[in-house]
Amino acid sequence: MERFTISLGKDLAEAFDRWIAERGYTTRSEAVRDLLRSHLQTRAGSDSKGHCIAALSYVYNHHERELAERLTRLQHEHHELTISTTHAHLDHENCIESLILKGRVDAVRRFADLLIAERGVRHGQLNLVSVERGAMHAHDGKAHRHLKPRH
Repeated sequence: MERFTISLGKDLAEAFDRWIAERGYTTRSEAVRDLLRSHLQTRAGSDSKGHCIAALSYVYNHHERELAERLTRLQHEHHELTISTTHAHLDHENCIESLILKGRVDAVRRFADLLIAERGVRHGQLNLVSVERGAMHAHDGKAHRHLKPRH
């Protein structure tokens, strides 16, 4: 583990300490590590040729004409990106869906944009984590590749 020292003005240090307390960190170091990881992931996620895993969530009104069918069709058209889908009913009209995705960053972003842009979809958000793809190998005759989050 490497150590480094930073200097903060009083106001920034107090605001940072409040932020740390609100989120339950026990040390400044833990908070700084998470902030750095988050920032580095955001920058790495801008590499459209790289690979990622991602969580896409969105809320929609299931009474919206043919919306559920359109969303399902889009998911089937991009089945190679989808690992899993979770669907929950929020009230009599609204549902939330969360998709776990993997693939090239550009393909995952395009797919997320298509789903979120559907008429009737609200509160769509993509959380993307850049990954390094390991070499292909096999267990019990089944070839696969591991994905390792960067940073």
